[in-house]
Amino acid sequence: MQIESPPTDAGRPQPEGERRGLVIVHTGDGKGKSTAAFGLALRAFGRGKAVHIYQFMKVPSARFGEHRLFEKIGLPIEGLGDGFSWKSKDLAHSAQLARDGWARAAALIRAGEHFLVVLDEIMYPIRFGWLALDDVLACLRERPSHVHVVLTGRGAPEELIALADTVTEMKPIKHHFDAGVPAQRGIED
Repeated sequence: MQIESPPTDAGRPQPEGERRGLVIVHTGDGKGKSTAAFGLALRAFGRGKAVHIYQFMKVPSARFGEHRLFEKIGLPIEGLGDGFSWKSKDLAHSAQLARDGWARAAALIRAGEHFLVVLDEIMYPIRFGWLALDDVLACLRERPSHVHVVLTGRGAPEELIALADTVTEMKPIKHHFDAGVPAQRGIED
């Protein structure tokens, strides 16, 4: 490991733009996309900001760890789907749930009453063709200027990456599942 000097403010450029709502994308094949979005939601909520989380692949009755905590603290989180596609018994119904959920999320974004809206796992219904990418991009462009939106999921389309203000690609280096360790309560759910 190379030892380095800590950074200082000397000579560091300072942004001169105005504060505004951001489009933030967490994508890639690595773990942590939703976790990062939830952390940001908690940060904003902790500052007294209005936050709403939509989960495009989770069922409305989901009771994962994040649901249990957010319910306790009053942070709204809604499952819009019926589970991951490989578990679906009716993909046409799954697609319709995604479209119905998107209509609700888009209306909430455009209403401008929330500081932060999280669209968790939205890349899946976009990639499956259940949601029109152009509709999502239009909503992001037309949103009130103070509204921040976080979108998560693998395989973010290039058009969304181009529109976003901040994009982080989670890259797997090592994953316990590859070593035969199954998903665990409190880590994956």
